[in-house]
Order: sequence, then structure tokens, then C-alpha cells
Amino acid sequence: MPEYDALVAAAAKVRENAHAKFSNFKVGAALRTPSGKVYPGCNIENATFGLTLCAERVAIFKAVSEGERKFDAIAVVADTETLTPPCGACRQIIWEFCGDIPVILANLQGKTETFRMSQLFPNPFDSTNL
Repeated sequence: MPEYDALVAAAAKVRENAHAKFSNFKVGAALRTPSGKVYPGCNIENATFGLTLCAERVAIFKAVSEGERKFDAIAVVADTETLTPPCGACRQIIWEFCGDIPVILANLQGKTETFRMSQLFPNPFDSTNL
């Protein structure tokens, strides 16, 4: 979809900055605000793996730390034939901070698919459960 081309390009570009020396699985994400500002993020691995941060969370945390609170789309890019969706932890964080936004999955060969967050994360745990 042309409206997401720049977002996918930003995710693909930041993917090159990934610190993935253990898995060599580089992922880039780009989060967009309603004003059009884009916050990119890449995965940053740690030898323990449990302390690794996924690209989606890096992008969201960067945006939130800059004072942003509203988002209208996120793109996730990996070099895989099968498009790579956000992991479970990222789905929770995306829902918590972004709600039911479009999630654009893409690979380096130009394949894309768009989902609503509610499709990827049905029946989420959020503040309505508290």
C-alpha cells in the first residue's frame, strides 16, 4: 500500500543497525504518529537472549520517551521469505501503547501484508481487565 511505503522503507533502513551478532536475525520497525513523524527501531540482542529487545519495542519506547502518545501504524521488516509478525511480548506492548493500529509486515524482497493489531492479538489484556 503506497501510504505505508515510507514506513516500510524506514524499517528496512534501520534494520541494518540491528545488533544481532548471536542470531544474525536482523529486524527493523518503524512507528508512525498521526502527524507523520516516524520512530525507527531495530532489535538489540544480548548474550542471555532474555534481555534482548525487539525492534518493535525499541521503536515504541523511543517514541514514548520523546513524549509521543498517539500512533497510527507500525511496519516490521525482516529478511525472511515468510513475513515475520511481532512476538507475543511485542504484541502486548503494541496493544498497550498503540491500540488497534495497522501492522505492516514486509520482507526485503518487497512482499508486504497488513493486519489490524486486533487480528494479531485478539482478546488482549489491557487496562479494561484491571
